[in-house]
Formats: sequence, structure tokens, C-alpha cells
Amino acid sequence: MDRWFHALADATRRDILRRCIEDRPSVSRLAELYPMSFAAVQKHVAVLERAGLVTKERRGREQLVRTDPDAVRRARQVLDGLEATWRARVDQMSGLLAQDPDAPEHDTERGTDR
Repeated sequence: MDRWFHALADATRRDILRRCIEDRPSVSRLAELYPMSFAAVQKHVAVLERAGLVTKERRGREQLVRTDPDAVRRARQVLDGLEATWRARVDQMSGLLAQDPDAPEHDTERGTDR
């Protein structure tokens, strides 16, 4: 999960991932799309590959980059789970803040109302 978050933390890598969902571009084609060196794009692809979000396939002299849909699905499930956890916490905090401050409180230590 740490590798996913590291890989997805960079806007260029997120864009590369998006482009590789729609197509199977070569690393050299990707390098033409960004204002950086071929080596820099290659490093971005390597980070995505180490995270398991993309795979490379050699075709002749080219390396084609493809998004691994199962890995993206797993990452999405993890992120959805984190979102659900935080939404539940925010809802719980909102409920506590919405309580009437003049209403009697529940004494959690003795299990009685004060």
C-alpha cells in the first residue's frame, strides 16, 4: 500500500497511469508527452511498475506500458475503505457536535445519566 500511495502521490505518474488505461503507449511515446527527459519518464514508469500498477511488455525495441486493472481495482478498494472509515468518523463527530449542549450528559464511567 505504501508503494501505491507513493506512486499515486505524483501528478505525472497519475497522468501516465490514466494514459495507459486508454492505450498501451511505449515509454518513448510517453516521453514525448511531458516536458522532461526520457530518463525522467522512464523513472516515473519504473515507480508505477514497482507499485504493481503498470506492466511493461517489450515489443521489438519498444517497451509498451499497460495498466494492470486488477492492481488498480485493489488500490481503489483500499482507498474506498479508507474513505468509508473517515466518513464514518466525520459523521460521528458531526453527531457529537450537533448534540444539545444543555441536554443531560451520559456518564460513561458509572453508566448513568448526570
